[in-house]
Amino acid sequence: MSELIACHECDLLTRLPELPPGGCAHCPRCGCLLQRDRPNSIEKTLALSFAGLVLFIAAVSFPFLAMKAGGFEQHSNLLTGVWLLLEQKMVLLAMVVLLTCVLFPLAGILGLLYVLLPLHFGRRLPRAEVVFRLVSHLQPWSMMEVFMLGILVSLVKLGHLAEVIPGISLWAFAVLIFVLAAQAAVLDPHQVWERLEALR
Repeated sequence: MSELIACHECDLLTRLPELPPGGCAHCPRCGCLLQRDRPNSIEKTLALSFAGLVLFIAAVSFPFLAMKAGGFEQHSNLLTGVWLLLEQKMVLLAMVVLLTCVLFPLAGILGLLYVLLPLHFGRRLPRAEVVFRLVSHLQPWSMMEVFMLGILVSLVKLGHLAEVIPGISLWAFAVLIFVLAAQAAVLDPHQVWERLEALR
């Protein structure tokens, strides 16, 4: 029997037909996309998650930026901004930056690895459903793109005051943004839920 699914826009319950490779299903009432077939979604997402983890480790481990002016050179890493905000007693802002630019993206990567790696081998770990649901809720709060935009604006403004030298961490962080975007694009949540249900 075909799967019964509720439209995300108008809540119409619809029997979801079996999709051909690369096909998609739309709501018969409002035309909203219900599901798109993404071949090898779990394997592709898993590969991008591993790549994202490597890039994240590089982003927090190496120098982010270096500023050189008057013979003086100062290096900073990804967490320097958080420490500076804490030193200026802006605790709430520091926590927002730490959560949205560091902890939430890391939790999303590790959460997907926790769920998808066992699924790839036909297994499921305890509380996998809870972890996957948490990853879905955290995804909108990951704001690395906003952080990167702020860095680019700062580079433009500081360019005439000092020589700004991008570090390895900056390039890793920039590539990480695209990797996480690709990860979100290839992930098929329906396929993950079906695999989790089948292994219950």
